[in-house]
Amino acid sequence: MFRTHVSSFAGLPVRPFTPGMEVPADPSAVAWRLEVGDLGDEPEPEEFVALVETMIKEVPAESVRAVVIGEWGMAYERPLPVELLVNAVSRWTGLRALFLADLVSEQCELSWLTHDDITGLLTACPQLETLWVRGGQDLRLDAVRHVGLRELRFESGGLPGAVVRSVGECDLPNLERLEMWLGRSDYGGDATIHDLAPLLAGAGLPALRRLGLRNAAIADVVARVVATAPVVSRLSVLDLSMGNLTDKGLTALLAGQPLTHLAELDLHHHYLSEPAQQRVVAALPGVRVDVSGGRAPHVYDGRTYRFTAAGE
Repeated sequence: MFRTHVSSFAGLPVRPFTPGMEVPADPSAVAWRLEVGDLGDEPEPEEFVALVETMIKEVPAESVRAVVIGEWGMAYERPLPVELLVNAVSRWTGLRALFLADLVSEQCELSWLTHDDITGLLTACPQLETLWVRGGQDLRLDAVRHVGLRELRFESGGLPGAVVRSVGECDLPNLERLEMWLGRSDYGGDATIHDLAPLLAGAGLPALRRLGLRNAAIADVVARVVATAPVVSRLSVLDLSMGNLTDKGLTALLAGQPLTHLAELDLHHHYLSEPAQQRVVAALPGVRVDVSGGRAPHVYDGRTYRFTAAGE
């Protein structure tokens, strides 16, 4: 799905770090990219360790504001080196934004990206405001309190239900934006309504204004539980895009609590009929409703198939 690396992150242009490079006069004005190897290479983990350690020595630690982690060495089978990064972020006292695993499909498919327990990164970096995570294989996260986070994003072909549940159980008093790509069960996306319940109750998310439960094979189920979720009343943006939403799910969503307070409802990439699309737009005249990207189900050998926007 991903063909190019991000060129900017957290409002800053991305600049790869290379040992011995001329460091910009203002190192805080860029998002530093840490990556080893070129497309098609299979670098060893030791190369990434050396790269991180060299950056710590050559770039003033207090000036590092944003970091993008790319290929760390055979990411399709070697987990993200969390312990190494915990040591690094504890030194980068000015770090505000972190993107874990900005790899393109040619390097590693989305569903193959191998993670680990990332809880330590949050506890080691209480000042962190933005955390993006791409990939979900073996991803783990414990429920924590973190007062710094404003934005939390998980891009995944299949997000573990345990991670979804843990996020809902976190105490994130200043989190304004949360995006989770739930994905499909065959890629590890095994979240259930029970996993979603703490998140949708919203007890630990008092500042949340933008919620994305995207790329969900269970989009109809998500729509049904969102329809009565307490957290929805405080949102300005609700994003249920990239998934397998059908007329059944939309009917449940519209039968629930009013959504007229929203500024935006994003449903793009869906399996809604034309009448259903017209109905949701008419029902929410003051809301920006995106029903673009309608798709038709695939029927093969008597069975009907629907596909999320992102899988492998």
